[in-house]
Amino acid sequence: MAVTVETLEKLERKITLTLPVGAIQTEVDSRLRKLARTVKMDGFRPGKVPMNVVAQRYGYSVHYEVMNDKVGQAFATAANEAELRVAGQPRITESETSPEGQMAFDAIFEVFPEVKIADLSNASLEKIHAEVTEAAIDKTVEILRKQRRTFALRPKDAGVQDTDRVAVDFEGKIDGEPFPGGKAEDFQFIVGDGQMLKEFEEAVRGMKLGESKTFQLAFPADYHGQDVAGKTADFLVTLKKVESANLPEVDGALAKSLGIAEASVEGLRSDIRKNLEREVKYRLLARNKQIAMESLLTQAVLDLPKSSVQAELDRLIESARADLKQRGIKDADKTPIPDDIFRPQAEQRVRLGLVVAELVRANALQAKPEQIKAHVEELAASYEKPADVIRWYYGDNRRMAEVEGIVMENNVTEFVLSKAKVSEKTISFDELMGQN
Repeated sequence: MAVTVETLEKLERKITLTLPVGAIQTEVDSRLRKLARTVKMDGFRPGKVPMNVVAQRYGYSVHYEVMNDKVGQAFATAANEAELRVAGQPRITESETSPEGQMAFDAIFEVFPEVKIADLSNASLEKIHAEVTEAAIDKTVEILRKQRRTFALRPKDAGVQDTDRVAVDFEGKIDGEPFPGGKAEDFQFIVGDGQMLKEFEEAVRGMKLGESKTFQLAFPADYHGQDVAGKTADFLVTLKKVESANLPEVDGALAKSLGIAEASVEGLRSDIRKNLEREVKYRLLARNKQIAMESLLTQAVLDLPKSSVQAELDRLIESARADLKQRGIKDADKTPIPDDIFRPQAEQRVRLGLVVAELVRANALQAKPEQIKAHVEELAASYEKPADVIRWYYGDNRRMAEVEGIVMENNVTEFVLSKAKVSEKTISFDELMGQN
């Protein structure tokens, strides 16, 4: 087999493969003879079908299989000998001209790029930090109390207040006409929790049992119901039931109801702090990982393989269609989704993947077994039965591969932070958690 390699543009390469016609035909004949021993055809006993009949029936498909196998093997051998790192699948076509007794094929493909990463000590980045405060623990305690609140009927002449649970009948009309979702009976919600639009809650506040009221409600332009978004409706609402909320005391009984081993206020707050510190740790790691990766990309120069970007595009589009299907969109699998929507994201992912892979290779940042084990144990520690969770992870190669990938990314993050010029910015607990 003779091999030539050409550079077409940037990452695109072309290999010309030549295969002896005799070798191909020999393999075809061999496979047909093997097939003849087992093939079943009407009018012939098994294994007694004449070779010319077998060749007539199966010759084309066997020849096609042999060609695919031989050309694929030849391409793999040639790429290996030329020490080429092939990205994606090659496009292989038969050449218009071939030497005597040979078949020639052109394989056009891309190779992975050379990734150049500048000295990371020249990079500057801002690492964020946050603390679990007493105020954050207080807020979590209040959330836990709300989750365990009970309700009791208010006196008939009592007006609705914030935190009350109410049951109402309502009907809305736009230009005098009812609209889908605009009517309900015995509908329950808690006033002040933000479940209903502001105008609706305002109308219900102060109402008494059995009272009815009409009011106008302007739906926001970005309201999820497109049929009513940006429109104004007239509502009639009738109060059917009103209950006041009773929050449990912050004491040992609350701690016990939450399954806290040390059933006391101190034990409750200690357990909350531990859980919040774990959540803060993971959120800080995620945010600082993103900062480190973005900084790393600014120090890298590389070309992107079109085939890798297209493969990532296909994955993103397929994921988008699956999401649409889950939302109940009809014919989601046929919905046209332009590549341009996801192209920047696909290019960013491919670029980051190649840069990270090069940094890992050059600096031996692969996930070590002891790191993987420690990460799984840390993940399992927050569960009631950690041993079961550890077995769950180790029982699936895909889950372990995900853990390995996370640990490797953590190694890369720590490496970048150790090399770059790092300043630290402290943010509030609420900002980190995305709360107002």
